[in-house]
Amino acid sequence: MSYFETTPGADQTYRAEKQHRIEALAGDEAFRRLSNEWRVLALDRKYMNNFSWWSRPVIQLPGDMVAMQEIVLTVKPDLIVECGVAHGGALVMYASLLQLLGKGEVVGVDIEIRPHNRAAIEAHPMAGRISLIEGSSIDLATAARVREKAAGSSVVLVCLDSNHTHQHVLRELELYAPLVTSGSYCVVFDTFIEDMPDDFVWKDRPWGKGNNPKTAVHAFLRQRPEFEIDRSIEDRVVVTSAPDGFLRRK
Repeated sequence: MSYFETTPGADQTYRAEKQHRIEALAGDEAFRRLSNEWRVLALDRKYMNNFSWWSRPVIQLPGDMVAMQEIVLTVKPDLIVECGVAHGGALVMYASLLQLLGKGEVVGVDIEIRPHNRAAIEAHPMAGRISLIEGSSIDLATAARVREKAAGSSVVLVCLDSNHTHQHVLRELELYAPLVTSGSYCVVFDTFIEDMPDDFVWKDRPWGKGNNPKTAVHAFLRQRPEFEIDRSIEDRVVVTSAPDGFLRRK
């Protein structure tokens, strides 16, 4: 017999103590620093490339995948806009969650959707809930096509995960955040770039410290007070690629 089987009330006491420890760790700056150091090593080892959703690579940290499913199942969007398609794993993940909800569509936007990725996405069992738009996310014609898709949607969720420079993300926010409905989210990925060590070198990438999604988020929030950072998500996930990136429309 286990300890919990022989001691009345011990299970509840253990669970309460465990929850207290989790909450203490979440608020511990040393734990956050350790998590950031781990994230640096994870990026160097391309750890986020290890995961897929229903056979399609996602290229996200597992904690962020869990956070996104919680957001989707909470706000129950009619439309999810994803800027940055890559292999289509995130599109498939969102589409499968909408399938569980019995409604909704995902629109994937990318400046280049490679033929083999398009073929795999369009052949996927969740393809019926996915639309692809090829074009720069900051092109006005592309944004107009997305707005047309959003017309009539009661709840819209937006995810930004394409070019990570300040100007590009800020322009995406200006174009797509207005589509987000009250109580829903605009999630900006890879804001962690601002938190990387000063000597970290982004090989062949135009972004870096001072020029990244997090700097764009804070510039945007100064202009649009109807959005706020929902840090409750980050506090639970801790190891996330989107610190300050979970933007909730009030």
